Amino acid sequence: SGLAKTPLLVIERLDAALLRDARDEARTDQFYADPRLPPKERAELGDYKGSGFDRGHMAPAADQPTPSAMAQSFALSNMVPQDRINNQRIWAKVESDVRKYVRRAKGDVYVFSGPLFDASPETMGRQRVWIPTRLFKLVYDASEQRAWAYILDNRADTRVEAPVPYERFVQQTGWKVLADVPVNGTISGRRLDDLSR
Repeated sequence: SGLAKTPLLVIERLDAALLRDARDEARTDQFYADPRLPPKERAELGDYKGSGFDRGHMAPAADQPTPSAMAQSFALSNMVPQDRINNQRIWAKVESDVRKYVRRAKGDVYVFSGPLFDASPETMGRQRVWIPTRLFKLVYDASEQRAWAYILDNRADTRVEAPVPYERFVQQTGWKVLADVPVNGTISGRRLDDLSR
């Protein structure tokens, strides 16, 4: 978004083989402003410096199977301002739980991640980067036609709770990401709250 200076929606197609390839990929930690975006429509490294916020990946570095994908994951167009503890502990737990599921899945799993903003979002830095109030991660298992989502406040005291069904995700966010895709409410006979265990 040229207005928010963050991504609005980041989509990944994952499977067990891709995550096996990603295991040995070295994390680069080379953050950069995305040169594909006009300067007025992107975040800059200086916007995060001294802000107290992490540069929170929407497509995690740990999901990247090649050096090129790893490098691209550090573009600020894949980042949102994220509470440091939230990013390094809470959101990291969600990312890890999703990877565990993908490793057991029979086929492709699509993961949709993004920020949610208040009506008048707080901003930071010279570019006035919007600070998300909440973050979401919607998971869709194509082979099982199952979907669930995590919706978390962007705060240090947030707790990872059981994921919510797709319908509740739509109610809470307004995002109809899977509008034309068949979605069932359970996963292989297990209730959604069993996924976080």
